[in-house]
Amino acid sequence: MKISIIIPASNEAAVIGRCLGALAASGPVPGQAEVIVVANGCRDRTVALARAQRGAIAARGWGFRVIERQAAGKIGALNAGDAAATGAARLYLDADVTPAPDLLPALVRALDRPGPVYASGRLRITAGTSRASRAYARIWAAVPFMARGVPGCGLFAVNAAGRARWGSFPEVIADDLFVRLLFAPCERVKVAASYDWPVAEGFAALVRVRRRQDTGVAEIATRFPDLLANEEKAPMRRLDLLRLALRAPLGLAVYAAVALRVRLSAPATEWSRGR
Repeated sequence: MKISIIIPASNEAAVIGRCLGALAASGPVPGQAEVIVVANGCRDRTVALARAQRGAIAARGWGFRVIERQAAGKIGALNAGDAAATGAARLYLDADVTPAPDLLPALVRALDRPGPVYASGRLRITAGTSRASRAYARIWAAVPFMARGVPGCGLFAVNAAGRARWGSFPEVIADDLFVRLLFAPCERVKVAASYDWPVAEGFAALVRVRRRQDTGVAEIATRFPDLLANEEKAPMRRLDLLRLALRAPLGLAVYAAVALRVRLSAPATEWSRGR
């Protein structure tokens, strides 16, 4: 089996080297692999820094390609990467994600089975210097679905049968949610290997990103209501809230404040990042 790793990247000079370096440091991967970076609307050194990793990727015996697109937009980048990919299996990876060395081999093994499979790793939500972000991340990581489900935030993979579930990516805000809901819970696999996914830095950025996430969820519910049958999120129980309040009162306060601020503001109209 060959897996194509597609990385959309827009002005990701600060993180693209770390992402590609982590991939190059992966353990032995069954079968073949290729890495496709799709730089879209970049005005920084993303392309140059991505190409600087060519040697490390090639040393693994993997294919490597950087595609430059003048137009910005993650969905266009995902579709361009898919058009260039030659692997039957696909891994879609955000440029700010850092996979552990054992994640890629574990994902390939998980995908190597009959029938459609959606796979991701054990999510580790990381935060930088912002006190608000660290507090928020602690609560978010403890939300039952994030802790025990297969959210696929920033990183998800499908085998050939799974990729056949959809054609081109539609113009949606929440591409990861759209793909996850194409699969029933029994078709989703969470491997034990982990990956780091950064939370937005600072209260204002947390609000922007949460607003975008909530808008993306609402968009999927409006445009693709049938997909909601595959949702497995359970509402937060009062007992869970009590435990979180006792364990991390500051975190719960920040989490609630972000949610309230989003509820009082207008819906997001475009993609936003936390950096």
